[in-house]
Amino acid sequence: MEELFEFADAENDSEMLEQISEHFVETQKNIDHLEFIRKLSGEDDKCDAILTIHSGAGGTESCDWALMLFRMYSRWIERHGYKSEIMEYSEGDEAGIKSVSIEVKGDYLYGHLKAEAGVHRLVRISPFDSNARRHTSFASVYAYPIFEDVDDYEIAEKDIRTDTYRASGAGGQHVNKTDSAVRMTHIPTNIVVQCQNERSQIKNREACLKMLKARVRQYYKEEEEKKRADKLEDKKKIEWGSQIRSYVLHPYNMVKDHRTEYETSNTAAVLDGDIDMFIEKYLLEFA
Repeated sequence: MEELFEFADAENDSEMLEQISEHFVETQKNIDHLEFIRKLSGEDDKCDAILTIHSGAGGTESCDWALMLFRMYSRWIERHGYKSEIMEYSEGDEAGIKSVSIEVKGDYLYGHLKAEAGVHRLVRISPFDSNARRHTSFASVYAYPIFEDVDDYEIAEKDIRTDTYRASGAGGQHVNKTDSAVRMTHIPTNIVVQCQNERSQIKNREACLKMLKARVRQYYKEEEEKKRADKLEDKKKIEWGSQIRSYVLHPYNMVKDHRTEYETSNTAAVLDGDIDMFIEKYLLEFA
């Protein structure tokens, strides 16, 4: 490109100069991306992932915040052309959602989404408050990898408690009239997963078991890592009560990551899925 630029400059070829400039920008973008991917060196970083969002204390306000986060990550997934499937979706009593689990497939999905694990805090004038007071809401986000050989990972049947129940919310008459929803509990770790949608109970059981295997395997893996590395401070960052990011919509606009200190005033763009800089800043500093 350097030689082409010198040639085009000597010939005063404006069209070629423009093409070289465009090619340079694209090449630099690809190089930056490759440099970033090199930092995703964890053995699980290449895996697909399951992303879960849970509303925190605060009733309707927190359920609405969980729904806003669900939309934010859905837009991020769309922007990158990843494939996703909702595995569990639990609506709030009045508005929003209590929880959602999404299976996401693409290159280095877990490597990216692990940067989002933790508590997300929202400050705004609540649309559910007739007195227009400012409210603070919390929701937790967690991501765990889907191992390629998760089907080969076995859990003893005696360690699994399975419950079926009627799904709630949209989904048609079949969903609301049959016990198609499935909840599985891994008794030794108390890990609970559930799957409810318009599919059959058999398919819900398959999806639920897949989620359970991935979570249980990740749980034991993290326990081993803690014993080897004694990463108490790192663990603290993904536990309820230590927020990783604040989204302030009143009295000013700001989204700030408390781990990297990176912030932006363009809250609308962030809530529309523009979160790559937050992910990259975190991974470049902590990967």
